[in-house]
Amino acid sequence: MDLDAVRNSYARWAPVYDATFGRITHAGRRAAVRHINDRGGHVLEVGVGTGLSLEAYDRAVRVTGIDYSEEMLRKARARVARHDLNHVGSLHQMDARTLDFADNTFDMVAAMHVLSVVPEPEAVMSEIARVLRPGGQVIITNHFKHERGVWAGLARAAAPLENLLGWHSDFEIESVLQDPRLRVIERRELPPMSMMTLLVLEKRLN
Repeated sequence: MDLDAVRNSYARWAPVYDATFGRITHAGRRAAVRHINDRGGHVLEVGVGTGLSLEAYDRAVRVTGIDYSEEMLRKARARVARHDLNHVGSLHQMDARTLDFADNTFDMVAAMHVLSVVPEPEAVMSEIARVLRPGGQVIITNHFKHERGVWAGLARAAAPLENLLGWHSDFEIESVLQDPRLRVIERRELPPMSMMTLLVLEKRLN
């Protein structure tokens, strides 16, 4: 998937995202934010979108968000202002493959339903590992390829439409597990009907 396709797709989806994909991905966001709230600290949300998760963070958690879509970010900034979300420090337009943050900046990184919509997810994971402090955690929620069952059939049918839809329906989980600095400490399926997966990865201390 190329960057122009991502930009165009999310410009189309921005006006209706909350009522469509936002509803489908609610359980994943809720599980990810609950995990982050239990730990606290400074979190980077990669692919903050329209800011659907921002109200759910504990006010003691400091949140920085990035997204490539200005249309999505306008909605997120409006949400922050409307609900007076003072724990949200800043929201930036940024390519997740080249994060403009120093090494070891964040205690946690959240990537909720974004890794299957970006070009070069391996490069995004490398940048996430770079800006995460040693001992910090990456919380990922995403749809990954199913080998059989109803989701496998739907993914095969949707695969040719990925640029139109704006996401990889047959996204391989191995794409986010290749960075040697990160190790899996939790993996579990999420509703609806195990469509989504939650992963917790921890950055090695050395």
